[in-house]
Amino acid sequence: MKTNVYGTDGKIKSQIILPKVFEQTVRKDLIKRAVMSERSELYQPKGSDPRAGLRTSADYIGRKDDYHSGKNKGGAMLPKEKLPKGRLGKVRRVPFAVSGRRAHPPKPEKVLIEKINKKEYAKAMKSAVAATADVKFVTDRGHKVSNNIKLPIILDGDFDKLIKSKDLVNAIGSFVQDDLDRAVNGRKKVSSRNVRRKTPRSVLIVTDDKSGLLKSGKNVPGVDVTTVKGLKAELLAPGTHAGRLTLYTLNAIEELKNW
Repeated sequence: MKTNVYGTDGKIKSQIILPKVFEQTVRKDLIKRAVMSERSELYQPKGSDPRAGLRTSADYIGRKDDYHSGKNKGGAMLPKEKLPKGRLGKVRRVPFAVSGRRAHPPKPEKVLIEKINKKEYAKAMKSAVAATADVKFVTDRGHKVSNNIKLPIILDGDFDKLIKSKDLVNAIGSFVQDDLDRAVNGRKKVSSRNVRRKTPRSVLIVTDDKSGLLKSGKNVPGVDVTTVKGLKAELLAPGTHAGRLTLYTLNAIEELKNW
């Protein structure tokens, strides 16, 4: 499968043959499992102290003749604090008592990560990459793509020299400007503890670890930049929906040939 290579002026410079990974069958079910598995790794285990509510002298003694036994005294048979001179104090330990333990507290040892097989994850990643070359998947995600642009969009080597964000926006604006505007205009405020506003996901740029795009793409709203080694299922399919509008550099395409 051939596709065009675009220069910084937005014009077609040449054509290349895409790696076989772009010809893979798109498996939505595998992509969703891979994204959910990645998200589960971010979950923070939480739980209470195993001894919470149990640090007390309260004890339940059921035998009649035992010291501090509560039998035949007209009181509730519950664990009570031991006081001087054989007296009994308040009820403790049980869940419904003041300062008692919780009945079913969250347990920090609970397994939260949804594991996925290595071969299954590799297949999901290949499917997610292949979806970026399908116009139907890209447009279904809400991306705006010009009719005269052939997917996937391949960038020539001059893009790796772009260090400033404004130069990057001017360079890729000739063929994805509508989608960049969609991200900027779609920003909205949200009431969250750590997030002030939400920005729609726009373009994903895949390059190598020596490219200047890693720096210039940081401050562009909705744009993510990553290397081939740093590719994740959630970057290629945000919200488990495959078909993100993705730009690949020539060096990234060379690395994808080994997939």
